[in-house]
Amino acid sequence: MFDVDLPGGESYRESALYDAGSTPVLVKTGVGALGLSICYDLRFGPLYAALAQAGAEILFVPAAFTAVTGAAHWHVLLRARAIETGCYVVAAAQTGTHEDGRTTYGHSLIVDPWGRVLADAGAEPGTILATLDLDAVQETRSRIPTLDHARALPPVLTVQG
Repeated sequence: MFDVDLPGGESYRESALYDAGSTPVLVKTGVGALGLSICYDLRFGPLYAALAQAGAEILFVPAAFTAVTGAAHWHVLLRARAIETGCYVVAAAQTGTHEDGRTTYGHSLIVDPWGRVLADAGAEPGTILATLDLDAVQETRSRIPTLDHARALPPVLTVQG
């Protein structure tokens, strides 16, 4: 959960309102295998690797990134998740100033498995569309087979310097 106190007095306590999930979710549909996540999950690459290993072809990331963190991290994290997993990423994002005064970044995105942004809604409310060719998922994964090469890491060796 996104629990943080930011410089300037801004504070977020998602854990006060929501319970964290405990199990990654993959939904198999006629459209493709969908990996489900939300906002703050985007910062945890191993979740998306697990979804891709389980067969996800499209990752969904609805979010309400703050204006500051969105400008700094939103595009790069979404593109990284697409590149790391060889999945499409579809990320709906809240935008504008909300009733409580907080400002969200917006920029709903659709990213292809190679990390290219196919559609960006910008900072205004709106709709974006893109054609998703699921053959591109397998093609990208065959070009850079990181999912096949992934392995569990041993514990970190700590050396006193």
